Amino acid sequence: MKVLILGGTGVISRAIVDRLLVKGHEVVLFNRGSKKLVFAGPVAEIVGNRADRPAFKTAMQAQKFDVVIDMICLTEEDAVSTVETFRDRVEQIIVCSSSSAYRRPYVTTPIQEDAELLCEDPVFPYSYNKAQVERYLQKQIHDAGLPITIIRPSYTVGAGHTGLGVLRQAYGIVDRIRKGKPLLMFGDGNNPWSFTFAPDLAKAFAGAVGNRKTYGQHYHATSEWRTVWNDLYREFGKILGHEVKLFNLPSQVLYHAAPKLCAHLYYEKCFAGLFDNSKIKRDVPEFEATITLNEGLRNLLTWYEAEFNVVDPEKDALEDRLYEIHTGLMQQVKDIYVK
Repeated sequence: MKVLILGGTGVISRAIVDRLLVKGHEVVLFNRGSKKLVFAGPVAEIVGNRADRPAFKTAMQAQKFDVVIDMICLTEEDAVSTVETFRDRVEQIIVCSSSSAYRRPYVTTPIQEDAELLCEDPVFPYSYNKAQVERYLQKQIHDAGLPITIIRPSYTVGAGHTGLGVLRQAYGIVDRIRKGKPLLMFGDGNNPWSFTFAPDLAKAFAGAVGNRKTYGQHYHATSEWRTVWNDLYREFGKILGHEVKLFNLPSQVLYHAAPKLCAHLYYEKCFAGLFDNSKIKRDVPEFEATITLNEGLRNLLTWYEAEFNVVDPEKDALEDRLYEIHTGLMQQVKDIYVK
């Protein structure tokens, strides 16, 4: 099938491209052309800006595609643009949403998509906007019977991922471990979480392409390896052969200290990220998350060393300052107890 990917160069997108090529699909990317990637096979590219709605619609309707995968649908306006551009012109529209779109606290554990509600509070814009995207798409499915498939990744890691970690330090995590510097962990670090790696998630998207069982359906697709947040840093330590020193502060404190940087911790990551993948496995049998945390982080480290071995000085300084505050706070608490 001829598959158009809106985006195509992000962490998840590049893995989807690789998977589609393995399955023999013809792949076309639409993006701004700011990143040039080398794939395992021929990939066509259309350069443009989806924010220019008329030009986007004209360019897309000048060509023919069987399936479109929208990886950059961030707002309801984006969703409207995609549907209006491709309805009745493609066999299927697949939209990348996010598990962040769920209302928290969750209704079920492990989380079951058909039992959960969508976020209604705009205080965390990313979650709210993804929920608004889904409300619009699900209305199109219900009212018009459009062949739309919604897939919700959870926290997904892979080549190209530059925001890993509590403070989104990425390679800064590796640098601090090697230097013996303490790393910040929110809460006590024992919040259950399943870290998903992009090549595994790509199986869900590629398996949904042209799969009529997925038309009109919504799924999350995540790893089922059960870990906790502390394991993310401890596993890096094992790989690097260094002891990992952690210190802890509540997510509420971190959100107060750096609202934009730490909102994801306070509004999303403090809830257990455990998912029931029965639904996606039922309709997309090829989906199975087999990459362990150790294997996935080794692959990420290889990419860091080759292409992104950069430390953000502002985040590094913030982590140092937060450690000073933590040390002072712990001493104050100790003094209260002694008295």
